[in-house]
Amino acid sequence: MMDKASGENQRQTVLSLGIAGMNCASCVGRVEKALRAVPGVAEASVNLATERARVVFTAGAADAAAVVEAVRAAGYRPKVETRELLIQGMNCASCVGRVEKALRAVPGVLDAQVNLATGRATLEVAAGALDNAVLIEAVGKAGYAASETGAAEEGRDREGEEREAERRELRRALLFAAALTLPLFILDMGSHVVPALGRGLEQALGRQNLFYVYFVLASLVQFGPGLRFYRKGWPALLRGGPDMNSLVMLGTSAAWGYSVVATFVPQVLPEGSVHVYFEASAVIVTLILLGRYFEARAKGRTSEAIKRLLGLQPRTARVLRDGEEREIPIDEVRRGDLLRVRPGEKIPVDGEVVDGHSYVDESMITGEPLPVRKETGAEVVGGTLNQTGSFTFRAVKIGADTLLARIVRMVEQAQGSKLPIQALVDRVTNYFVPAVMAAALLTFLVWLFAGPAPALTFALVNAVAVLIIACPCAMGLATPTSIMVGTGRAAEMGVLFRKGEALQRLRDAQVIALDKTGTLTQGRPELTDFQVARDFDEGEVLRWVATVERASEHPIAEAVVAAARARGLELGEARDFTAEPGFGVAGKVDGRLIQVGADRYMGRLGLAVEEFAERSLLLGDEGKTPLYAAVDGQLAAILAVADPLKDSTPAAVAALHAAGLRVAMITGDNRRTAAAIAKRLGIDEVVAEVLPDGKVEAVRGLQKEGRKVAFVGDGINDAPALAQADVGIAIGTGTDIAIEAADVVLMSGDLRNVPNALALSRATIRNIRQNLFWAFAYNTALIPVAAGVLYPAFGLLLSPVFAALAMAASSVCVVSNALRLRGFKPPLAAEVSRGAEL
Repeated sequence: MMDKASGENQRQTVLSLGIAGMNCASCVGRVEKALRAVPGVAEASVNLATERARVVFTAGAADAAAVVEAVRAAGYRPKVETRELLIQGMNCASCVGRVEKALRAVPGVLDAQVNLATGRATLEVAAGALDNAVLIEAVGKAGYAASETGAAEEGRDREGEEREAERRELRRALLFAAALTLPLFILDMGSHVVPALGRGLEQALGRQNLFYVYFVLASLVQFGPGLRFYRKGWPALLRGGPDMNSLVMLGTSAAWGYSVVATFVPQVLPEGSVHVYFEASAVIVTLILLGRYFEARAKGRTSEAIKRLLGLQPRTARVLRDGEEREIPIDEVRRGDLLRVRPGEKIPVDGEVVDGHSYVDESMITGEPLPVRKETGAEVVGGTLNQTGSFTFRAVKIGADTLLARIVRMVEQAQGSKLPIQALVDRVTNYFVPAVMAAALLTFLVWLFAGPAPALTFALVNAVAVLIIACPCAMGLATPTSIMVGTGRAAEMGVLFRKGEALQRLRDAQVIALDKTGTLTQGRPELTDFQVARDFDEGEVLRWVATVERASEHPIAEAVVAAARARGLELGEARDFTAEPGFGVAGKVDGRLIQVGADRYMGRLGLAVEEFAERSLLLGDEGKTPLYAAVDGQLAAILAVADPLKDSTPAAVAALHAAGLRVAMITGDNRRTAAAIAKRLGIDEVVAEVLPDGKVEAVRGLQKEGRKVAFVGDGINDAPALAQADVGIAIGTGTDIAIEAADVVLMSGDLRNVPNALALSRATIRNIRQNLFWAFAYNTALIPVAAGVLYPAFGLLLSPVFAALAMAASSVCVVSNALRLRGFKPPLAAEVSRGAEL
């Protein structure tokens, strides 16, 4: 996926590239090192669980082909796909050159070949890097027309198909290896467990003939299913960057090779050391394949949230072209197309209704259970469900620009990111495999020169055990699998983490700062009180005030206008309208100057509000916001607007307190009103009378003494404060979820998802720590055991077979532990996206 980075790096280009062939954390380190060496790459991070690399280029330096070649040079396989386009309007070779140049200039395109005779363009692109619509647009800008050759399935999970193919291939290899290893294991190990069986076999076949049988069976396993370890491990070893495949290759080759020597030229071995370990090499290969098979199955389950989100997108759309209604694949929809939606159908893309009306279930986006009426001019969102009526709408956003695609992309980005806690793991794993090889060599030499007879046998067995038991896979999977499952579970709850690192920062938060309007409250204020001064008529003043407020877009203005209309008052047009954010509005109505605003606005105008002082105190105690109106420079009225609290607010605040956090409220209300609301909810800290541009300073004030602050706002006018906070949480509905403004986005307006997100972040980080402890404790404890440190005191040695079993179990345990997050139960029942639940 190729897109532009947000924030201060907006001019940078980001490439998401699939990479196959990685097996452990050391693989990740080598790929990252290779990517960072590519000119123009500003940042590169690789995720083992998703098998994807995220590459950030400096401005104007996007070279996807160089990145792909760097991955190949490092010994891994970039996921590349071939696409075809039909090109129209070409007449000569120069046309071909221009089309090829236009296509090659698209970020993510590795090569483009155009055939004039067939009118086709064949492209090699990074898998999942860009939509065909981008390619078609590039051809259009070059002066030609392009279209797709077939009906591709929009949102098709190609990586899921690749993983399924990998699982099937692993299953075949595992069954083949097991079919050959089982008789070998029974014949060889059975002879040790049941001596009578061993004697009978030797008498019937002869010892040497048994060795030949073992050799045939083990060789078929070693160079059949086990050949994969040579294909990847040997090139990595030659490049000086050994990986897990190298360890398995060396360990099994040592056991198999020693056995071959003992079978065919035993005279070259010291006396008493002629033993065969064919069963060890075969069982090791089989057990590691078994572990990889279970690991592949488990990893496939970690990305189910993405599959569910992709499933929301319908595959076809009904488009009106040339006066006819035609059903076409979703990827053929273009901006500006008129689309028709029938009752019970999903809306294919984002757009605007131009004809008809209906009710649409938008719970997938907003979490609101009630259908929303849609009529001419209303916005509709792709993936939502039309209910009763039929309507026609114009496509506004298609492909990667739709809200659903942005949500999927955001979840993918979060799943592919690294947490700060991963930095130590990366440093360790860069040296892990070479250190294991050095430990195996040291083990071999110590046992060879200082071990008991037969020293060579002991040296070989223990060195192989060290090579086999080391498990960099567990260390590499510990963090990304937990992130994948945790962020996927969050998406099902209606909580979207834009960045994986937000999981860790949210877990560390000490203060939750809440914007009042639209976050704690419903964001729909109502006019509750209106009192005029002497010599003023209430209806007339309300009409003047409402006429001026009619020109404002503030929610309070809407409440005043609604109240005036409810009384049947005729509203005119205000002239010379001005608005001062945080203070008030002014305008002329019927030749009179009308000024409406807070007490600080009246103070700026030089008007005393003591006449309404008692009334103002009473309103403040009730949690209402007092405002004042002046007519021709004279105080005329006091009015109060109240924004009802959301039903979910008290439970959410209580849950945050129960989690050990302090809760703060940031509001533009006066101190008395803010204090009344805070007292009612049990809020710990209040920052009142804050102007719109003062929220950043308010957050900074809460961050004093090193406190970690999470700010929760509507994500639109709170963007600077969201950026200043250690964690910005945007809470909103519809298309106003402000994906680019925050680290975390709550898809519904339910505040209870804040403590739910906090609880999930804590559970995820706890899960990561469990995985890291297991991975590091496993390797730290068992590598010395495999080397034989327990032998002098207890006479215990670890068989390479059990080493292989332990190594396979290690990765499976890490992934299985991460999968437990799928069963995470949020502490509070909250509105979630029904579409996310699917």
